[in-house]
Amino acid sequence: MKDSTVIPEHVAIIMDGNGRWAKERNKPRSFGHKAGSDNLKKICKKADEMGVSYVTVYAFSTENWKRPKAEVDFLMNLLRQYLKDSIKKAKKDNMRIRVIGDRSILDEDIRTSIAELEDASKDATGLKLQIALNYGGRDELLRCMRLIAEEVTEGTLSPEAIDEACVANRLDTAGIPDPDLMIRTSGEMRLSNFLPWQLAYSEFYFSEKHWPDFKEEDFEAALKFYEGRKRRFGGVEA
Repeated sequence: MKDSTVIPEHVAIIMDGNGRWAKERNKPRSFGHKAGSDNLKKICKKADEMGVSYVTVYAFSTENWKRPKAEVDFLMNLLRQYLKDSIKKAKKDNMRIRVIGDRSILDEDIRTSIAELEDASKDATGLKLQIALNYGGRDELLRCMRLIAEEVTEGTLSPEAIDEACVANRLDTAGIPDPDLMIRTSGEMRLSNFLPWQLAYSEFYFSEKHWPDFKEEDFEAALKFYEGRKRRFGGVEA
């Protein structure tokens, strides 16, 4: 493990390029998604070894429902298998898993598996993995605002008490520190509605590699990049 003073506590990842990776190999997009899922396990293990405490990954956005039905169905079945495997290996992996996003429209069996996995891994002391599933940053903020509006209407919250902490405590990531570093693969350089509130002061690292090709050494390079950044948060150097 490296010096903890230069290791980001929380790394957010947009795992982009699975479909393009598969296309370059004349394979169906589903082949790329499976490879991307396998790669996530390797990167999480590396993150834990390097002393990262939290990893949050963008697995399925609110916009992804617009993809072809066959691809969405494959992704949901891939999720089912991932959840089932993770429940079985929860104690061995020592990784706490939490799902963020609106799970209300997911199939009942998936919601049940999510709850079982969160419960099975709640006492883990290793890496804390957040999976953004049916997640959209604007949707998260809208749900947060509705919750605050309800509390104000009910008289349990005064408008004067609404501050940044009030908002943060009603987001899906309540209780989790904001990401220090955001990694996006496949050459894209935008947030795509991922954690807009939480990434306000994060460092951004972009890789040309598609997610299945983003290996442990690439993750190390991203952390090395973070180590070289000067985190001033609006201050100025002498």
